[in-house]
Formats: sequence, structure tokens, C-alpha cells
Amino acid sequence: MHSMKKIIYILFMSLVVVPVAAQKESDDVRAGNKLYKSSKFTDAEIAYRKGLLKNPRSFEANYNLGNALFRQKKYSEALERYNNAISIKPDEKEKIAAAFHNTGNSLLLDNKIEESIKAYEMALKKNPKDNETRYNLAYAQALLKKQNKDKKKDNKQDQQKQDPKPQPQPQQPQPQQQQMSKDNAQQILDALQQDEKNAQDKAKKQQPRTNKKAEKDW
Repeated sequence: MHSMKKIIYILFMSLVVVPVAAQKESDDVRAGNKLYKSSKFTDAEIAYRKGLLKNPRSFEANYNLGNALFRQKKYSEALERYNNAISIKPDEKEKIAAAFHNTGNSLLLDNKIEESIKAYEMALKKNPKDNETRYNLAYAQALLKKQNKDKKKDNKQDQQKQDPKPQPQPQQPQPQQQQMSKDNAQQILDALQQDEKNAQDKAKKQQPRTNKKAEKDW
């Protein structure tokens, strides 16, 4: 919040005001200028709008209406008026530079940083000696650099959340071989020997007996 207040203060202080040739403008525009200087920005807006009704192609009415709207923090509406002023293409390069400068301010406060940089660059092409525009350009470039750095950091953190490092799998318990005591081994051995003896005895009993010679009866 503190940094945003600082930005707004800087841009308000760097808002370029173009002096108006009174003889070329309506009484409404001149009245708007007096109200603007008295910080009566809403009343100034009304006066400038009346002046535009009489002369929609007035650079001063469009431009100064943009300033009055900007002071009321109506940045998107101010931007529209600055664009209108630029489209009129006045002869003085300083006027076009001022319109681009304030366009950059409106875009920056609308969080359109890249577009604001382009506007400040256009302003410097028309008026290379404008140090306030050069300062605002550097300020916007620093903001963009920080924004891109923060975005990369956030993307990296999101990627880490989506692709977590593989966790080591717990080792499967290996089956333990039963430990056989000497007594158990001896019992098994004895049982096998007994089985073998029984098998031999059974085999002997099942062996065929020797046939007696048959006596011939003749």
C-alpha cells in the first residue's frame, strides 16, 4: 500500500500541464483552467466538457479534461482523453510529448506497465530533454523488471508443487529364515531315518516268496 501511494504521488507531481492560449479557446475552457488551478477538479471537468461540446477538436479541452479526470483517479477515462488529444496532432511537439507523458502515467496506474513504457518512450522522442519523462520511464522499467522476476519465482514454486521430488520408497521387509536348533535338526533326522527303516521293512514284507518246486504226479 505504501509503495502504491508513492507511485501515485510521483505521477501526480509529474503530471504535465500545458498552458492554454486563451484567445483560441472558449470561455468554458478558460473557466476550467481556473477551477483546475484551485484544485476543484470535478467542477473543472464539467467546464472542459462544456468546452468540448462547442469544439470537439480542441486539443486543450481534451488534454486538460484528461488532467482533471486523472486528478480524480479516473485513469481509464483520462487515458481516453489523452488519446483524443494526441489524435488531433497539434503543431507543437511539446504538447504531443506532454500528452504521451500523461498517457504513460494513466497506463502505469492502471497496471499496464509495458504500455506505459512505450508511451514514455514516445514522449521522449518528441521531447528528449524532458527529465520527468525520463525518470518515469526508468521507474516503469524497474517495476516491469521486478514484476517479471516475481512471476518467474511464482512459476518456479508452482512447478515444484506440481512435480514434487520423488520420495524414497520404504524397503519391503525380507522374509526371515527360521532358525533351526540342533535339537530340531536331530529330531527331523531321526524321523527321516525311522521313515527309511519302516520303508525297508515294508518292502521286505512285500517281496514275492520263492515258489516250491512242483512235484510231478506220474
